Amino acid sequence: MGADALVLMGRFCIAALFVTGAAQKIYAPEIVRQMLATHHWVEFLIWPAVALNLFGAIFLVTGFFLVPTALILAYYCMVTSIFHFLPDDPWQMSIFVKNWAIAGGLLILAAAELRAPRG
Repeated sequence: MGADALVLMGRFCIAALFVTGAAQKIYAPEIVRQMLATHHWVEFLIWPAVALNLFGAIFLVTGFFLVPTALILAYYCMVTSIFHFLPDDPWQMSIFVKNWAIAGGLLILAAAELRAPRG
């Protein structure tokens, strides 16, 4: 399997995460509202997050604005990891670490795209 195919598969895998994140926010918004309220953030932010998750997934799959999308989504993962930083809760801490791992993968994706030769 070639490098391009592997990158595309990776983009699909990461996009699937953001699609499911959007679905969770749409179908169970009370969980996200509670997390936002706990950190004194406005609850309305759930809807821009849904849009970012959906458009981010679409852009990852299609490759449209790939570098800016990967960078924005990496930043989003880093910022939203704060909701999961609960050292007494191993489950939430695993989500915290996963958010940073996903951010790392997105940064690598952006860097790989910047390095790719243009024909």
